[in-house]
Amino acid sequence: MKNANRWMGVVLSVVILTGATCALAQDWTQWRGAGRDAKVAGFTAPAAWPKELAQKWKAEVGKGDATPALVGDKLYVFARQGDDEVTLCLDAATGKELWKDKYAATAVTGAAARHPGPRSSPTVADGKVITLGVGGVLSCLDAATGKVAWRNEEFKAVPMFFVAMSPIVVDGLCIAHLGGKGAGAIVAFDLASGAQKWKWTGDGPAYGSPVLMTADGTKQIVQQAEKSIVGIAVADGKLLWQVAAPTQGRVFNSATPIVDGQTVIYTGQGGGTKAVKVEKQGDAFAAKELWSNAELGTGFNTPVLKDGFLYGFSDKGSLFCIDAKTGKTCWTDATKRGQGNFAAVLDAGACLFALPSNSELVVFKPGDKEFTELAKYKVSETPTYATPVIAGKRVFVRDQDAVILWTIE
Repeated sequence: MKNANRWMGVVLSVVILTGATCALAQDWTQWRGAGRDAKVAGFTAPAAWPKELAQKWKAEVGKGDATPALVGDKLYVFARQGDDEVTLCLDAATGKELWKDKYAATAVTGAAARHPGPRSSPTVADGKVITLGVGGVLSCLDAATGKVAWRNEEFKAVPMFFVAMSPIVVDGLCIAHLGGKGAGAIVAFDLASGAQKWKWTGDGPAYGSPVLMTADGTKQIVQQAEKSIVGIAVADGKLLWQVAAPTQGRVFNSATPIVDGQTVIYTGQGGGTKAVKVEKQGDAFAAKELWSNAELGTGFNTPVLKDGFLYGFSDKGSLFCIDAKTGKTCWTDATKRGQGNFAAVLDAGACLFALPSNSELVVFKPGDKEFTELAKYKVSETPTYATPVIAGKRVFVRDQDAVILWTIE
């Protein structure tokens, strides 16, 4: 009996741990998910796609385009309510508010005024929630209680369309690209205390977000800035390599770099899509161009890399597929979706999801031969600029004023 009880205890422990692992696997902890690569973990496509999704709840949260973060049973939402920027912690099952933090926000003016709410997505790491407001206010909150750990308001200058970059946490450092046009800095803060650890000044911020890459054993932050794409050492903030990525006229760098081993793929409106290989040469790093596709670039979205192919939403308003090894165009979908080239594309294993600003969630089949649509769902009555968060059968959609939970049944 003792051995049987011991065996039962082991089985129960395995079941509990397995369940915990599955829950954690579905977490969407930051911009573009846990790996900043737009890959959805643990999704199983239905045998037959339903005609409609089932709405479970809708919570009015305030203005904003920031993608929520999902950790366990909590959803962290960054929004604007009146004159305040607020961080909300919601119960993911019901949409009910658990806690709220707020501070007086900068007024959004000029051409960006149509989007007064924050664009930067929360980052959840080591029990903390990091937010970056439209006016450059960087906040660190306790994820359980919402209590402010620290708040930095040092960097008052902002880009023309205000702040859109989402901070990243690496090795106990909160790293963000702060400042304004032509006068920005990539800065690392101690996550626990908010103390500045290092700062690199060399190019102003654009509207994409940094990603992590390890090249020849060196951890580095890869960021597409105002006029270039750079690799910055995580350890000390030193510039490791830099490639020119200039823009012209009313075109801005708005995409997050894509890392595939030591290959970096970057794209932009009017600039096409390019790939470089980052390698150490002697004591320094160099980025060598591998290919360039001048036909297809993105507007305000980042393609997803799946099985050697890039799937994105072009600056001409169509979904596309590019061979990530050669840069050659595989196909483009002739359907024009949404407006302004705002879209999100996610890899969910057997299928891909795309959500352009027209609020029609498109499910399509991966493949380099042709575009094959599997399903399409209207998920909001207002435009959608945030990335959907997909966890199991749940689809969390952030529109201009609310968060909606849909389920695939």
